[in-house]
Amino acid sequence: MNSTVLKSVLKPGRYSGGECGQIVKDKNEINCRFAFCFPDTYEIGMSNLGMRVLYGALNEEKDIWCERVFAPWLDMQEKMAEHDLRLTALESGDEVKDFDFLGFTLQYELCYTTVLNVMQLSGIPLLAEQRGDEFPIVIGGGHCAYNPEPIAAFFDVFSIGEGEEALVELCRLYIDMKKSGGYTKEKFLHAAAKLEGFYVPSLYDVSYKADNTIEKYTPKYDDIPVKIRKRIIKDLDKVYYPVKTYMPYIETVQDKMVLEVYRGCIRGCRFCQAGMVCRPVREKTVDKLFDDAKCMYASSGYDEMTLSSLSISDYSKIDELTDMFASWTTKNHISLSLPSLRLDSFTRELMDKVSTVRTGSLTFAPEAGTQRLRDAINKNVCEADLLKAVNVAYDVGKTSVKLYFMNGLPTETDEDIEGIALLAKKVIEEFYQNPNHNKQRRPSVTVSVSCFVPKPFTPFQWEKQNTFDELMRKQEYLKSKITDRKIVYNYHDATVSFLEAVFARGDRRLSAVLLKAAEKGMKFDAWSECFDFEKWKEVFAECGISPDYYATRGFGLDEVLPWDIIDCGVSKEFLLRERCKAYNGETTENCREKCNGCGANKLGGERTCCP
Repeated sequence: MNSTVLKSVLKPGRYSGGECGQIVKDKNEINCRFAFCFPDTYEIGMSNLGMRVLYGALNEEKDIWCERVFAPWLDMQEKMAEHDLRLTALESGDEVKDFDFLGFTLQYELCYTTVLNVMQLSGIPLLAEQRGDEFPIVIGGGHCAYNPEPIAAFFDVFSIGEGEEALVELCRLYIDMKKSGGYTKEKFLHAAAKLEGFYVPSLYDVSYKADNTIEKYTPKYDDIPVKIRKRIIKDLDKVYYPVKTYMPYIETVQDKMVLEVYRGCIRGCRFCQAGMVCRPVREKTVDKLFDDAKCMYASSGYDEMTLSSLSISDYSKIDELTDMFASWTTKNHISLSLPSLRLDSFTRELMDKVSTVRTGSLTFAPEAGTQRLRDAINKNVCEADLLKAVNVAYDVGKTSVKLYFMNGLPTETDEDIEGIALLAKKVIEEFYQNPNHNKQRRPSVTVSVSCFVPKPFTPFQWEKQNTFDELMRKQEYLKSKITDRKIVYNYHDATVSFLEAVFARGDRRLSAVLLKAAEKGMKFDAWSECFDFEKWKEVFAECGISPDYYATRGFGLDEVLPWDIIDCGVSKEFLLRERCKAYNGETTENCREKCNGCGANKLGGERTCCP
């Protein structure tokens, strides 16, 4: 990047490259160049574990070179326009449009406009059908790829599931076709569609019924799958993990070591997409985790480590793991963090072994204010679990607790909303009833409430989202019920959650909306300073598409859903059974207590916790 330009922007370290741990290769020995983009700022993307994993896995191949790309912030984009500069990759400084692949990790629906913005800055046509062989193959992956339809028009191919092995396989296909002289984009995409875990949307026709719902998906060729099954890594001990990785030049969101303990979740909360699409549970062994931790510490010098998973306390050998780590972290002055502890597994023993639990703030997620609603969403925790957990904290002198909830959940009533306020008040009261409480400070409880967003591949995927007016009424109602000044109430912008629901449950027709938004220069919608809901309403109106059709409409139980082209491993029959149990107020045992027949076991896994 031009040094004059770097000196004129707010954080030049975002664009300079050259970090310790970056990978630079000889271009003369490279057969495939992969630009891996996190469609947000450097500080956020550099903290993403998935990007580190795939960057390292691709670069393990001698003739593949993966480089990093991030979305330039607004000040840099102004300078790029002023100096007529194209977006470049960090490692080589080469223009992104000259790479073989441009890959995007899609973690959040509101990043879609930023994805298109990155392509615009790179000089790459937005629509896949307008890109010839001279442009990169554009590929998307991540959780949003489980419903890729709203952005299908812009991508050549989607990687469904875990990508460490899949992306290498795709690059190998590309290299082989190039070497044989038989490469064209059309032939490559047809061949890629035959690989497990890859969805090429241009090779599938979608027809619609008179009521605007989807009639069916039809493959254009007989030799490509009718449904695309996700890829998983069966043995996490054997797959690549980034124990040595790039180090940021500037402060990032999560500037620490991150050690992935296992994948999947045994719990089955009915609102949670990750808990469904990441099945089956596969664990790393304690010895492997400890070896990786020591390597990460030796190569990075970080003094803080997070054990990462969807619910760390569900790791089957959590006691053995924390015992092994306790003396090592103490000896090396490493702060160990377990960020996803459940209420029903928070103990004094864990507090004594995990330093950041002792010194940092405590966060718990009851999700709902009454037991009836917690049962409906299959949270499988109760009020007694919460009070027991906060008492453990109060025993050692803690005074502050954060509680996460949702509003707008299916079957929710005003009584459930009031229950949030009552539960927060009980947490305050419990402080004063605890004989060991800190008498020098008063307690505080922060209540954070997000809006329910129905997500694909969950038991609630058919549910409608509450309207704006109803969500805002509920937010104000809860506010009126919180009268104790020791309780702080925060809630999410309902308009943001509404748009998230639209694109989470959308179909291909929404590509026209996103194209119009890109033409209007919309980007960074995940940032409050850039998000403009009035502009979004204008875009939908100009396209003649109602966003309510996707967000606040209940989908028919026999309706073909936009994401039915994808097989995440969990069957629709299981999701329907869970939905029925939600309305009956019935809970489901976790996977260790009983196999509930979700279907994910067919995917296999050598170290799985599903019976």
